[in-house]
Amino acid sequence: MQISKFLILIFFLSVSKIFAQEVDIVPYLKMIEQGKVEEVKSKLLDLKTEYPKSSNLIFLEGVLTENGQDAIVLYQSLVQKYPKSTYADAALYRIYSYYFALGLYNTADKNLNKLKQDYPESPYIKIAAANLEKTSNDETAPQNDQTINNSNNTEKQFAYTIQAGAFTSAVNANTLKKDIESAGMISFIKEKNVAGTDFNVVYIGKFETRKEADDFLPIANTRFRITGRVVEIDK
Repeated sequence: MQISKFLILIFFLSVSKIFAQEVDIVPYLKMIEQGKVEEVKSKLLDLKTEYPKSSNLIFLEGVLTENGQDAIVLYQSLVQKYPKSTYADAALYRIYSYYFALGLYNTADKNLNKLKQDYPESPYIKIAAANLEKTSNDETAPQNDQTINNSNNTEKQFAYTIQAGAFTSAVNANTLKKDIESAGMISFIKEKNVAGTDFNVVYIGKFETRKEADDFLPIANTRFRITGRVVEIDK
């Protein structure tokens, strides 16, 4: 009888320890919304040390990661390793948003379909649908005179550019832009709000032909350590 009680006690202690590995990150997410990003960053390392197996902290680190590509790696890790995590659907939604912002629509659709299939009750499905409808309406809105005039100016001869990256942080986006300009190259930033997430997309150069852009792409990738891609201007 005593042995049975002892085994039961071990079981409950083990279960408690497993659940103790998860951290309630809601307070930290609220702090981020209030602009206390640096304060949360300063706490993250201690949290990871105290709760090394917490899947919630992977999501929190992704939210704090300002480089879009690095954040996606974290979100993908969360979805693959912890598909039953409280924040797995949120991570998948952010992956979808990122690729949609970059114009990689096939990849974005795959992630959105996975969200619908694996997490059919997720509230992010409705959010994605609402923002897709808004994006579609914005793209089909009639052009005003100013827009028409702009399309007829000399800028129209440049049909292609290189998309260097997307950042949730305007500071990081401007840092890359300055690095590019310091190297004597043209760079510009466009803001995109996709599925409720704001992205600052950085571009390198303006080219008249696709071949010119393709030829310059490996140079840009090597010089700035990016994974860029050629896109049409204003597309």
